[in-house]
Amino acid sequence: MANRRTVENINVSACRPIIPPEEAHRRVPMTNDLAEFIDQSRKSIVDILNGDDHRIVLIVGPCSIHDPEMAMDYANRLAKLAQEVQKTILVVMRVYFEKPRSTTGWKGLINDPNLDGTFEVEEGLYTARALLRQITRIGLPIATEALDPIVPQYIQDFVSWTAIGARTTESQTHREMASGLSSPVGFKNGTDGNLDVAINAIKSAASPHSFLGVDEFGRASVVQTKGNENSHIVLRGGKSPNYDPASVRECELQLARSGLRPSIMIDCSHGNSKKDHKNQPTVAADIVRQIIEGNRSIKGLMIESSLHSGNQPFSCGQTHLLYGVSITDKCIDFSTTENLVFGIHEALERTRVESRSTAAALA
Repeated sequence: MANRRTVENINVSACRPIIPPEEAHRRVPMTNDLAEFIDQSRKSIVDILNGDDHRIVLIVGPCSIHDPEMAMDYANRLAKLAQEVQKTILVVMRVYFEKPRSTTGWKGLINDPNLDGTFEVEEGLYTARALLRQITRIGLPIATEALDPIVPQYIQDFVSWTAIGARTTESQTHREMASGLSSPVGFKNGTDGNLDVAINAIKSAASPHSFLGVDEFGRASVVQTKGNENSHIVLRGGKSPNYDPASVRECELQLARSGLRPSIMIDCSHGNSKKDHKNQPTVAADIVRQIIEGNRSIKGLMIESSLHSGNQPFSCGQTHLLYGVSITDKCIDFSTTENLVFGIHEALERTRVESRSTAAALA
């Protein structure tokens, strides 16, 4: 005979309570000086998106973080590079802890920090939060992808820019979540190259919403948001690349028709690189050329980069991994990244000097 136990949670094997966000914040606290840095980093990104800062934003780093020690090694190198190019580029480190999956596979450091299928999520949250604090302390703004709608309550205070991926841009849940995030948000175009889903997401995220979530104490709550006006589109390619001038122009026109500002970031990886990491420098060079030739809509680039190039096969429980090599998407190595970023900086700086000279001659 049927009863409550035979019809409820029949496919759930267990529920494991975890610490509330407030406890994670208490154990890995935010300090006033770090909060000031993050606030200023977010404002700088917004100024670039709005055209009030002449620099570009560069989101660069590993496809995903699986080794915190390697992440800090990368971060220390990147922080030095960021200082040297800061006049033309605001460098933001890509620190992605969650991986969307079409079927199955490793879901990221937060879900499975030990890479062995034990899903010690509480440990993953602590590890992620501690790493974010370490990276912030060395003076690097942080970018991440928001996938699980509860995770931002645990780590968003350390984040300066958030991505909503191509698979989730169309999701109502993620649009509502983005409306309450404290950082600027970039919505990627659909996996097929469709721009409408990202444009609709930007409009939705700018509006107030009410939805189910959790509060800082982990209690089920109705979350009410004000709307996030600091959202923009990220071109990541689709069935074909969409970083070329004609595709950028089409994006500008679609944004204008929707009453949105022409703030565009371009992902040099994924569909735009035809899923070949070695193509990223070529894509980046073309984008920078467009900026130099006068495009004012392109505000930033995204690059997947690690200590070493390529990736390595990974299976659950594997312990002997090559240091500094991605276990998800293929990345360019740091030496290539360094040369690429310096090249972008020099090209932009040269253009800026020439513009100042021309303006002075006309004055």
